[in-house]
Amino acid sequence: MYLKEEMNNYLIDLLPAKEAWIEEMEAVATTDHVPIMDKVSMHFVTQLIRMNQPKRILEVGTAIGYSALRMLQANPEASIVTIERDEERYKQALERIRQQGKQDNISVILGDALEEIPKLDGKFDLVFIDAAKGQYKRFFELASPMLSTGGVILSDNVLFKGYVAEPEMATGRYKKMVGKIIDYNEWLMQHPHFTTSIVPIGDGVAISVRKP
Repeated sequence: MYLKEEMNNYLIDLLPAKEAWIEEMEAVATTDHVPIMDKVSMHFVTQLIRMNQPKRILEVGTAIGYSALRMLQANPEASIVTIERDEERYKQALERIRQQGKQDNISVILGDALEEIPKLDGKFDLVFIDAAKGQYKRFFELASPMLSTGGVILSDNVLFKGYVAEPEMATGRYKKMVGKIIDYNEWLMQHPHFTTSIVPIGDGVAISVRKP
């Protein structure tokens, strides 16, 4: 977590009690090492959804369906399209969504988002990017033309464990990834058509809004 551990734990302790299925999914993700959104950031995103009430949401990176179900919980009238390239996680997501009876609201696509996004039709009020970090820029470029007027693009993990501020501390496989996230953040902040704020909560969430 980029947020100081003591502060993050304090915020987690403040979170209201969650339904049993949420607690169970979080436990499964921890046990199986599935990279779902951290609790504080997820709460933040659901609050944004409650405020803005996006009707159509595109998620890049389904994992086991945790964030899609949480986003739908924040706006039960939403329609969500989510893309996952790992077949096992895709199957787990389908099962979780079926268990909650939300298959009419959440459509899960198995495939590479770089190939699947261009096939989609219509506009999206919210795009949530939380997949391969090295492809964030391309995901953004593919999805942004599909954004509705007043729509928002969220990017998770943009502070990447704090390494973006101290890239020399990154080791092994993280080094290249950190460099790509740094490049992505700089590109976002200088984007001619979007205004972006990076919120230092959880692992960092970027909020990008198209300029008028």
